[in-house]
Amino acid sequence: MKIGGHGIREHLQLFAPLFALIAAVWVLRMVADYAGAPHGFVHVVSVNIAGSISILIAVFLMHVRKFGGYANVAAATFMLTLWKELLICAAIAFTAFTGLATIYAAPEFSGRPGHPLTPGWHIIGQLTFGLGLQTLFGSAMGCLILWILRVLVPPAQVTKSTRL
Repeated sequence: MKIGGHGIREHLQLFAPLFALIAAVWVLRMVADYAGAPHGFVHVVSVNIAGSISILIAVFLMHVRKFGGYANVAAATFMLTLWKELLICAAIAFTAFTGLATIYAAPEFSGRPGHPLTPGWHIIGQLTFGLGLQTLFGSAMGCLILWILRVLVPPAQVTKSTRL
């Protein structure tokens, strides 16, 4: 399957460091939470922020490397968001199975205070509403940024001297 002239494997190769960045932030957050780090630090280490930054970096990479267009932005956003949501769901499941009190089981992150979601509903919410809305918003943001980049920094024109 090709998206904007590029296969899924090409997307994965280009964005591999971004997948690693999201995973590293996820691991840091899990380790910091289990180690008893202050909640202020654990709140700052955000997988959602890492996902958003990864989308921005992906758009810059696509512009600089002339890698596809707006359809590729949407595909990259979906892949990065899916990876992020799968990691969050793994943390929710791990928290539920171990019974450890982590940030993923805190009422302010897993439902309304006083009415927490069950881990199953929390995972379903992440994989439906979280994935869908973040993909739409991230794609819109990424496409706008790509458009701005293309207007302000147009691709280099091919001249006779650069063809040699």
